[in-house]
Amino acid sequence: MVEILLPKKSRLKQGKTWEAPSNISNLREYRIYRWNPDEGGNPSIDTYYVDLDDCGPMVLDGLLYIKNKIDPTLTLRRSCREGICGSCGMNIDCTNTLACIKDMNSVKGVIKIYPLPHMSVVKDLVVDMSHFYAQHRSIDPWLKTVSPKPSKEILQSHVDRQKLDGLYECVMCACCSTSCPSYWWNSDRYLGPAVLLQAYRWLVDSRDEEKGDRLDDLEDPFRLYRCHTIMNCAQSCPKGLNPAKAISKIKMLMLDRKI
Repeated sequence: MVEILLPKKSRLKQGKTWEAPSNISNLREYRIYRWNPDEGGNPSIDTYYVDLDDCGPMVLDGLLYIKNKIDPTLTLRRSCREGICGSCGMNIDCTNTLACIKDMNSVKGVIKIYPLPHMSVVKDLVVDMSHFYAQHRSIDPWLKTVSPKPSKEILQSHVDRQKLDGLYECVMCACCSTSCPSYWWNSDRYLGPAVLLQAYRWLVDSRDEEKGDRLDDLEDPFRLYRCHTIMNCAQSCPKGLNPAKAISKIKMLMLDRKI
């Protein structure tokens, strides 16, 4: 039997427990991953109690209640609070999702929150997204044309426009990529579910004129072909998208041009 030993500084320790108010009955317990690079040491799990009568229904509402009224040192990303910006991606109740659209009532018992897996932790629930964004930049996520610039917008038929449904809605929160074992193992070269879904979004856009170059760029044993249809990406996407399906469509495009 192989014994895998984690680095000593990766082991979680019990952190601080903030006392529950004695005069409030409608409480919800949060256990949150904490790590401060300035202090060093091991990460910990701190325990908080949120007053549901003074808080919105979403997990993000509870986090902001904690930050504003209990512990201002808690660090997290958030912006739109409507599932549009993708900033508040984190692991809640063992699933990668957006805190702003995760209803507290959908979590049974204690609400346990960790940063997105596989990402380097900057502080608490904030992870380093630099590599993820660099991969997105590498696919040239914009329209590329060779025709003379038109005097107005490039029109699409209703049918061509509908091909983008299920693709353009991606908010690049990285929930899918960080739930993918293939991305955990090969993220230095494998683009991952989110970026490949975005790549297909531009491949299938009728207004783009450089499909061949885009496919050439993806024709690599690692950039595209590390998907093994585990389907964690589709299960974890908070927008209900299916990156695995988009990846299979890219593979079909690769096959079609070789026949």
